[in-house]
Amino acid sequence: MTNNETILLTGASGFVGGAVFDALSNYNVILCGRTNFTKGGPFFRKNINECEDYSEPLNGVSIVIHCAARAHVTKERLYNPLDEYRAVNVGGTLNLARQAAAQGVKRFIFISSIKVNGESTSGMAPFRENDNRSPTDPYGISKFEAEQGLKDIADSTGMEVVIIRPPLIYGPGVKANFLSLMKLAVSPIPLPFGAINNARSMIYIGNLIDFIVKSIEHPKAANQIFIISDGEDVSLSSLVRLMRKSIGRSTWQIPIPKILFEWIGTATNKRQVMERLIGSLQVDPSKAQSLLDWKPPFSVSQGIEITMQDFIKGKF
Repeated sequence: MTNNETILLTGASGFVGGAVFDALSNYNVILCGRTNFTKGGPFFRKNINECEDYSEPLNGVSIVIHCAARAHVTKERLYNPLDEYRAVNVGGTLNLARQAAAQGVKRFIFISSIKVNGESTSGMAPFRENDNRSPTDPYGISKFEAEQGLKDIADSTGMEVVIIRPPLIYGPGVKANFLSLMKLAVSPIPLPFGAINNARSMIYIGNLIDFIVKSIEHPKAANQIFIISDGEDVSLSSLVRLMRKSIGRSTWQIPIPKILFEWIGTATNKRQVMERLIGSLQVDPSKAQSLLDWKPPFSVSQGIEITMQDFIKGKF
């Protein structure tokens, strides 16, 4: 595969998709999504669902990078949101993939999630690609079902499928829990995480983008699943230390015992939220390293510093 290939990129207005677009300057890129994307390139306004017609944006395309997904459902407490996730993450993905195969697309790169494997590796070995999958939340279930459907399409059509399951992704513009932790890290007060020595795998957005680009071109990526990370696992206490060090703040933290955090999670009926904070989730990225000879170009400390400096720049 060469950079003369034409790529259809979905989700370009999102955190991951926007970074992918920035890295594809050597390729012909067509953009597809619900929200107008102002950085340039031919753009088609399309919803990601099971009935949308993608024939026009897919015309002449040889590679699809599918970043678009439903990651949040509003008012989740009022009803079961699984159907809402399935409509986009399963129905939309497979509809796009079927039409891509019919139009002669060579390779379909799908950004899945480590949630397909499960939520925690506390007391377990790091997640690997061939583990039994144990998704527990609607988002993880929908990504798993999409993966299964993509494998079926690949088998029946010959279109190559590459599935990437990243753990927590961070970098400039990151939102959600990582953003909340950065806000805590810049505060002058000492934080209570000094005794939290869990182990969590993450991936800096620059490392993820580097692997996605590698997946476009590498022949051995075809019809493979990859779990990737920065290659360095961090504890909550070490992550906060890196954040504070990068902006020149004191790195000292109060050593509150882990059991107290567990009690708070139980008492407030937020055990799952607390587990994501103080529990472990490790992945084994050795397959990507051995099969594709891939090494993350950025270290964790470099990724954290870039992310924090961008956050500080926008805050002050």
